[in-house]
Amino acid sequence: MDPKRELLRHVLATLAYRGGKTIRGASKDFALFGSSETGKAPIHILSHLGDLMDWTLSLSKGQPVWHNATPLSWNLEVERFFSALQKLDDYLQSEAPLESSIERLFQGPLADALTHVGQLAMLRRMAGEPTRGENYFVAEMAAGRVGLDQADAVREFS
Repeated sequence: MDPKRELLRHVLATLAYRGGKTIRGASKDFALFGSSETGKAPIHILSHLGDLMDWTLSLSKGQPVWHNATPLSWNLEVERFFSALQKLDDYLQSEAPLESSIERLFQGPLADALTHVGQLAMLRRMAGEPTRGENYFVAEMAAGRVGLDQADAVREFS
């Protein structure tokens, strides 16, 4: 497999690991937590993450389509995000041609998704539901592991 394509799959695994940590254990009230009148609620950010993964897949196939989904329930948006990650990972793992450059896929929708996972982590802290910090360098992330269930943290801290 192309090393760049494999790296992109590792980026997806990173999104799944970090996103899963940020989403897992959130209270039912967290979905609508608001930091200001102009800020987006976590449910809208999570829905946007699903939109980004769908867009990345459409770009990869050379059929770019953007869709602003209407947010579903928190649990359904969690499922949607991880399902979209899986579909994208499956495509990247296949022999199907990539119709967008890997660099542009990373610099656009995937880097945006990493930013939004960070927003969710910050909002968790602001909502009084912080996740533990972690040394992500030693975390067990692997291409293809893109579901909500992830390896346990290796080295967390307060």
